[in-house]
Amino acid sequence: MATAQLTASTISAKGFVSFEGLRASSSTVKASTFAPLRQNGLSTRSFRGLVVKAATVVAPKYTSLKPLGDRVLVKIKVPEEKSVGGILLPTSAQTKPQGGEVVAVGEGRIIGKSKVDISVKTGTQIVYSKYAGTEVEFNGSNHLILKEDDIVGILDTDDVKDMKPLNDRVLIKVAEAEEKTAGGLLLTEATKERPSIGTVIAVGPGPLDEEGNRKALSVSPGNTVLYSKYAGNDFKGSDDSDYIALRASDVMAVLS
Repeated sequence: MATAQLTASTISAKGFVSFEGLRASSSTVKASTFAPLRQNGLSTRSFRGLVVKAATVVAPKYTSLKPLGDRVLVKIKVPEEKSVGGILLPTSAQTKPQGGEVVAVGEGRIIGKSKVDISVKTGTQIVYSKYAGTEVEFNGSNHLILKEDDIVGILDTDDVKDMKPLNDRVLIKVAEAEEKTAGGLLLTEATKERPSIGTVIAVGPGPLDEEGNRKALSVSPGNTVLYSKYAGNDFKGSDDSDYIALRASDVMAVLS
């Protein structure tokens, strides 16, 4: 039986990026190559994996960071190191935070002939879109610079059902997945289909029109709605229920 030998080599380089006042935080670029030497007397193709870490750090000589336009600076909430049961979580298992405290805001933006201020103030606890913004380390803490439109809502408690959506966002409590098939067969957790139906819990004030005025949303708290399957940001409530926050445009229909 033919066998293939594998070799592995790792190349590590630090400090690929350097700017005045800004530097890459522990910038490490690792390239790993795994290449079978020979198989049946023939050389085989090598495969490479690239891992890049480059969080930007603001040098200590800069003591102020002022967002511009409709951007806000958020101090990221520290991820939980323990589970609800008190079990220590490894770094890989810690949930990436989607919330933090607003520590600075921009001057707002101009829509039509009106100047529109940022709708959140410093000190506000917010929830933001999962992949939004640019992460920076400032004054020894991790921060995120993001646009106001990337803020999902205001959350003053630790329970997502208390969220106050902003702009065109809608907070929905997801309906429970069906326990059985139409033929009566019990479904396992792995085979249960994620539902795209839920009950509206709260809605934002609506998006801004071309004149800077709010346009009311077409759904209201209490509506049962059908929404796009892969839209929005998912959350787990303290009641162990699933919630999703998404844009009103991702709601496809009201059910009754």
